[in-house]
Amino acid sequence: MDRLTPRRLDEILDRARGLRIAVVGDVMLDVYLEGTVTRISPEAPVPVVNVETERVALGGAANVAANVVTLGADCDLLGYVGRDEPGLRMRAALAEPEGGTLNARMVERPDRPTTTKTRVMARKHHVIRFDRERADDLPDDCVDELCASIRDSVSGADALVLEDYNKGVLVPAVIRAALEAAERAGIPSVIDPKFRHFWEYHGATVFKPNAVELGAAMGETIRPHDDAWLEAARARTGARHLLLTLGEEGMVLRGDSGGSLRIPTVAREVYDVSGAGDTVTAFLAVALAAGADVEEAAILANYAAGIEVGKHGVAVVTPDEVRAAVAAHGTLPAVPAGD
Repeated sequence: MDRLTPRRLDEILDRARGLRIAVVGDVMLDVYLEGTVTRISPEAPVPVVNVETERVALGGAANVAANVVTLGADCDLLGYVGRDEPGLRMRAALAEPEGGTLNARMVERPDRPTTTKTRVMARKHHVIRFDRERADDLPDDCVDELCASIRDSVSGADALVLEDYNKGVLVPAVIRAALEAAERAGIPSVIDPKFRHFWEYHGATVFKPNAVELGAAMGETIRPHDDAWLEAARARTGARHLLLTLGEEGMVLRGDSGGSLRIPTVAREVYDVSGAGDTVTAFLAVALAAGADVEEAAILANYAAGIEVGKHGVAVVTPDEVRAAVAAHGTLPAVPAGD
């Protein structure tokens, strides 16, 4: 079957403008120190990187929000930042994406840092990464404050995203508050899970793990070509649709109405997979909010992922880039997963 023609893509992207997406989850600041290596340290057998540039990018749920805004939709971003210098840099970076309006509704505390991942790069090669974070669950007072903001935001939203990086924001109380609010509002919900609370998302519209995450949670080797296994996995998640991302093999979609769909990757060159999952999540949510069916939304998200992995570092994908990719490929064939 062929889906997502250029004309249909334009309809979805045009409808995206003016929508509002609520994104809840772990926001992160990605810092890139870039330079060159000309010698080994005399102190230890490690390269000495002469740092020439420093830049920051939005990571995790903040990257999802940046992609939502780039598509022309408005976004409420709900999560946690610390009262620290990275938190200030995070808020400054959240003001930069162009397109829709990004409204950051963060809880803050002085005793918990902003999650920050610093990558040292030498001529595009990743030398080392060091992290500053707290990964334990948010304290109860933060959870209560966040849940109140979520209920308010989701009541007027067109779609909900829950983006989990196991940094303490998506605790069971937050997950339930968000999904119950989405159900009351009658809007789709898209879940990007991680290990800690993997099975807490019953009632979601689309549950989007990658192969490693689902295999670890199931405690077995995944069988993406086995229709019965996919249905068992989908049923266990409690979601209407399971969208399993498979890296270079693309994606497979399993819905509650029966049948599975394999979507081949469209990536031509892969430079960096950082942020690709965030891009998929953002495009899924915006497309569903814009009236796309889940198959169209998954195919659109697959195109976006193919573009994102061709960029260095965490990056957003623009509507024009997607239009060009769809035009270059014509229509993308999607086939039953067992074929």
